[in-house]
Amino acid sequence: DNLIFVINCNLQRLDGPVRGNGKIIQELEAAFLGAGWNVIKVLWGSRWDPLLERDQKGLLKRLMEECVDGEYQNFKSKGGAYTREHFFGKYPELKEMVANMSDEEIWRLNRGGHDPQKVYAAYASAVAHKGVPTVILAKTVKGMGKAGEGLNSAHQQKKLGDEALKEVRDRFNIQITDEEIAGLTFRKPREDSEELSYLQAHRAALGGYLPARSSAAPPLVVPPLEAFSSLLEGTADREISTTMALVRMLTALVKDKNIGKHIVPIVPDEARTFGMEGMFRQIGIYSSVGQLYTPQDADQLMFYREDKQGQILEEGINEAGSLCSWLAAATAYSNHGVSMVPFYIYYSMFGFQRVGDFMWAAGDSQARGFLVGGTAGRTTLAGEGLVMTTVPNCVAYDPTYAYELAVIVQDGLRRMYQEQENVFYYITCMNENYAHPAMPAGVAQGILNGIYLLQTGGRGKVRVTLFGSGTILREVLAAAELLEKSYGVPADVYSVTSFSELRRNALAIERRNLLHPHDPRQKTNIEQALADREGPFIAATDYIKTVADQIRQWIPGRYAVLGTDGYGRSDSRAELRRFFEVDRHYVAIAALKALADDGKIDMQTVTDAMQSFGIDPEKPNPLSV
Repeated sequence: DNLIFVINCNLQRLDGPVRGNGKIIQELEAAFLGAGWNVIKVLWGSRWDPLLERDQKGLLKRLMEECVDGEYQNFKSKGGAYTREHFFGKYPELKEMVANMSDEEIWRLNRGGHDPQKVYAAYASAVAHKGVPTVILAKTVKGMGKAGEGLNSAHQQKKLGDEALKEVRDRFNIQITDEEIAGLTFRKPREDSEELSYLQAHRAALGGYLPARSSAAPPLVVPPLEAFSSLLEGTADREISTTMALVRMLTALVKDKNIGKHIVPIVPDEARTFGMEGMFRQIGIYSSVGQLYTPQDADQLMFYREDKQGQILEEGINEAGSLCSWLAAATAYSNHGVSMVPFYIYYSMFGFQRVGDFMWAAGDSQARGFLVGGTAGRTTLAGEGLVMTTVPNCVAYDPTYAYELAVIVQDGLRRMYQEQENVFYYITCMNENYAHPAMPAGVAQGILNGIYLLQTGGRGKVRVTLFGSGTILREVLAAAELLEKSYGVPADVYSVTSFSELRRNALAIERRNLLHPHDPRQKTNIEQALADREGPFIAATDYIKTVADQIRQWIPGRYAVLGTDGYGRSDSRAELRRFFEVDRHYVAIAALKALADDGKIDMQTVTDAMQSFGIDPEKPNPLSV
């Protein structure tokens, strides 16, 4: 009962009535009553009271119920004479009731939301009500006088002319002259006036005149990278997914004595899908009432456990609700002075499609936390990812290996919760199982920059440079082996953990060089990583080609991009990658074709390779099927 909603029911949307053939207030009343709320309707202003008192037969109340919203819009927009004829005129007794009223008086019959006494009475009743929340449905009029009152075009009214301003002045008894109106002079009450004294006192109580953002939350003690040594050392022959690697990180984090209680794992309804069921027993699922039943799987080791002290938020099949929970935790540092570390894990393809606006709101709110797009990539589970780069303060990564993930998450913790940067992370994770190598020496900064040299090819005058990320990096590595063994073309392979971070860095360096023309020219992370390589360069990802195309202008040579443009399909990973032309054979063909275009090998080699790989040159374009 400390929750009060106020809904301004002016009966109009931007271009017309909300329920022209019905009554929006009645619909809202039914919805809130059905949800158990206390409903207060503020429909008719005080000027109606004398008429309602004289309504001995209930005809006026009956008429009020019969008229639909589209009619009420007309009654206000078309004036008193129209209302006399088309509203009161429906019943002779009612038309007689208002016979002694002028058209102006009929037009001024006010609606409840514009009557201070009625509004006050509604608020007083709402505040006094106990036991359940209250909603106030206030009937109002959109627009104002000659500025479009009750008109469909009210929203398009961009400014008021002098006559409209005079009408507002007269209607609200504002002490301003015609001359002051012509000069658009602001009218401010006297410093000692009752109005200004009231406003000053309440602004002071609210903390001042300007909005203020608190960032008083103390920094957290973030575990060092070595705390995730099991991920840095590789998995040997054991195959796991990057999703499982992330769950291992979460398991380690919640055990950490410094940061553990601040971790907030969030899932819509797929904890078991993401391999998080082990955390049920470890930290429990939050429930305000605990667990009032014996779960179906109580006899199992990792049973479904709800608890008042649980840390996992499982919101059901509700991406919007889950992201709102994430956003609440991600802004707790500002709103409550406590830094929380939310990890929201969801199917990547559903996440952005369903709650993209909330993700933009997260950026606006300066949220801090991790969004994890599970089963990312179009050939993994018809997913999609890295679209989060449209949010300016979102840092997006597409790691392939567990050690890359560990470096990214640990540095994200450092940036957001130790250095207290106002950024948040979007990280893709896959459900494809494969062996993860140990972390090579000296690659941590490259992982964070977005690119590092993973594998160097053998010696040879003709060579090619390959880029891969996410699940397709392993296809790129296989393509490098094909090129060297079958065609004598050494290939250097780079893991690109973030095309978007590479682009942001390049744009920032370009801007810096533009505005400091006399200073020594700085190099982008792309230039530094690629050093003196001439290319050609081939990039392959599990996303649309635009992802890798982001960095085209900074690549120092011929650049070919492979991606999964087109609609997804349900099939095996191998068939999907062949369909979208991003598997090892297509990567190898793209490399050979680029070399031939540069005149480094003959074109017949390309044709022979296509035949050897069973590639049909007349195969339909994935974009057109």
